[in-house]
Amino acid sequence: MQPSLPSTRISLPVSMRPQPDGRSCGPTSLQAVYDYHDDQLGVHEIIEAIPQLETGGTLAVQLGCHALCRGYAAEIYTLNLQLFDPSWFHVPRPDLAERLRAQAEHKSHDAKLVHATDQYLDFLALGGRVELEVLDEGLIHRFLMADRPVLTGLSATFLYDEAREHGDDDRPDDVRGEPTGHFVVVCGHDPLLRTVEVVDPWPFADGQRHELSFDRLACAILLGVLTYDANLLVLHPKR
Repeated sequence: MQPSLPSTRISLPVSMRPQPDGRSCGPTSLQAVYDYHDDQLGVHEIIEAIPQLETGGTLAVQLGCHALCRGYAAEIYTLNLQLFDPSWFHVPRPDLAERLRAQAEHKSHDAKLVHATDQYLDFLALGGRVELEVLDEGLIHRFLMADRPVLTGLSATFLYDEAREHGDDDRPDDVRGEPTGHFVVVCGHDPLLRTVEVVDPWPFADGQRHELSFDRLACAILLGVLTYDANLLVLHPKR
């Protein structure tokens, strides 16, 4: 039986600026979390420090490495079964870095997996933690109650309910298009209405802050597995 959720709505005062270009949602979302913790750093400094993928954009683990290097504690809650096997999180837990290396050796033909593996090995070496848990409202509420906004990598295609995109300029194309990944920061939750509040760096969203159903958010996060997203990045300054 699932424990009952608290009935109290929570909303953290996270502010978000519009992302400066179409590929910088990750650094812009990271800056919003830094700002929340009174850590002032320009978004262009973050963009310059985090190399983009060949296909554009960044992975959550790269954002986590940046935060670890600034003295934050960082945890990634992954739902990406392309990269992580559920058995790796069973007790007794195997050495995660060793399993990642072994997998990359056997799947060396998969360039994206190998690149993501390298980033996760750096993340673990810097002291980051990787967990796998069921994505439910209790998990989100727990982080927010601990004063930790949740940076999440998800499917923009599902979140916005819009056409898939094609080409270097990300044109909407329902036939040739591919799903697109995105980052937002979850900063609020209403257990009674079953809604969440997010701040979104996409400049064409209806304002940077909006509310949506938890179910839509959860589906968008889970479908992020198609773009090597499907994760929650939780940061907090070390005391």
